[in-house]
Amino acid sequence: MTSDAIVFSSDRPIRILLCDDHALVMDGIRSRLECYAHIAIVGEASNGQQALDLAGELKPDIVLMDISMPVMNGLEAAEKFRETLPDIKVIMLSMHENPEYLRTAKQAGVRGFILKDVSSNDMVRALEAIASGGEAYSPSFDKIDTSENSSDDGMPLTTRERTVLRLLARGASNKHVARELDISVRTVETHRRNIKRKLGIDSSAGLVRYAIEKGLVTLDSAAG
Repeated sequence: MTSDAIVFSSDRPIRILLCDDHALVMDGIRSRLECYAHIAIVGEASNGQQALDLAGELKPDIVLMDISMPVMNGLEAAEKFRETLPDIKVIMLSMHENPEYLRTAKQAGVRGFILKDVSSNDMVRALEAIASGGEAYSPSFDKIDTSENSSDDGMPLTTRERTVLRLLARGASNKHVARELDISVRTVETHRRNIKRKLGIDSSAGLVRYAIEKGLVTLDSAAG
């Protein structure tokens, strides 16, 4: 994203649904975006579930959504959007330059991740890029490696997911995994859901068996 003059070719405005649980933040973002004629704020939500409900009615082009919210956080909501409303693009908005948030957000299918301290021009450029079918990330994320691809042993899990699975299979709680990896409990929960979805496994016992079969843990170290 740069601060050059903004040029956007479209015969209609970009329809945006805002989602943040802080009224002052929402007011600030709205006031910044309302200065641009080709941006239309069509609705506002205070949590991920409300954003999903409103998006189904309002059909925005893009949901500009905070990560940390009550009821349903932004990462959880992004997964739901991918599953139920795939045509609506999601941009994560955060105060924190957290690599783990970025990786998890990409796994959830978001098209952009920008920090709340970006300029108005950069925020609008991100919206334009995504409305045009591209992606947009704050420049500070350029040095963060998000390419945790599947390993060559055929296991459909990222490196981080394998680490989370290994700890869970040894009997670690979500809180323990979060402390061990220096991530939030919500992020651990998201990883756990992604692992179960990718492997087609519903139970914790099934995850333990899979981890043993793949050599991630030994029978002696696995949770009983």
